Amino acid sequence: MEGSVAKTPVAETPAETPEETGVNLGWDVKEKTEFGTPVAARILDGRAAARDIKDELSERVRLLKDEHGITPGLGTVLVGDDPASHSYVGGKHKDCKQVGINSIRRDLPGDISQADLEKVIDELNEDPATTGYIVQLPLPAHIDTNAILERIAPEKDADGLHPVNLGRLVLNVSEPMTSPLPCTPHGIVQLLVRNGIALTGKKVLVVGRGVTVGRPLGLLLTRRPINATVTLAHTGTVDLFEHLRSADVVVAAAGFPEMIKAEDLKPGAIVLDVGVTRVTDPETGKTTLTGDVDPAAADVASWISPNPGGVGPMTRAMLLANVVEAAERKAGILA
Repeated sequence: MEGSVAKTPVAETPAETPEETGVNLGWDVKEKTEFGTPVAARILDGRAAARDIKDELSERVRLLKDEHGITPGLGTVLVGDDPASHSYVGGKHKDCKQVGINSIRRDLPGDISQADLEKVIDELNEDPATTGYIVQLPLPAHIDTNAILERIAPEKDADGLHPVNLGRLVLNVSEPMTSPLPCTPHGIVQLLVRNGIALTGKKVLVVGRGVTVGRPLGLLLTRRPINATVTLAHTGTVDLFEHLRSADVVVAAAGFPEMIKAEDLKPGAIVLDVGVTRVTDPETGKTTLTGDVDPAAADVASWISPNPGGVGPMTRAMLLANVVEAAERKAGILA
């Protein structure tokens, strides 16, 4: 029942893999009939695509080391003792080890001052071993988060969310990007492309206008090399159902559990579930992760991303890609 659970949105954070969360959302892709022909929704397997990307990155890292004497390094800044944040950061450094990227961890006390945290940011900006780095969010309430994020050197912005880098994405419609891209939007595009799904001319509905997914995804999809037609829906959208019924591709990134139902979708639509909400049953105290898309949508979609196991692994893979590309720019391999 809707009123029997406590819901905590996880702001536009794609779910990690089941091995990391201990949660399986029960995706069950059934054979269905579309226009009288048996069709099964195919899975957009982010784990498999991320493995392929890591293999490619491993070779690029090897070339950087052997031919240029450069080893990429990912730095992480973690403030406080939040278990989920520690888990996420640990996963990122595990990924680094898999592809040969050095790990630089800065684990800091929860009561660190703004000035001391800014000193750490300045140190990482100057550290030649740190090719790129992230500040794990959320930060404590007494820290000015925007000031910290804007202090990151744009060329070392592994998340691709620095205002300078987002501005470059706004301005560059046609030419190859020469700055880091936002990880989740880039991961979504890569997941589709690597499954042979062309986006040119497709009507894409993005549900959610947050800075980590919705808004930059619209910018990325409307670049000329991709050429999708994008509608960005949000809490002020009054005719969401009409947009859903006409969309070829739906990206759900709002953080509202199972808000997208099977009956809302155009038959054969491609559906990516990005949003994550922690839902706690007050009777058992058990917490599960719930996506924005009702699993029954698999009965209508032609392709669907599981949650977890879809976009989440791709986000982490693109974080590594940003670090490797920064090292390649340093080596003069990339512009």
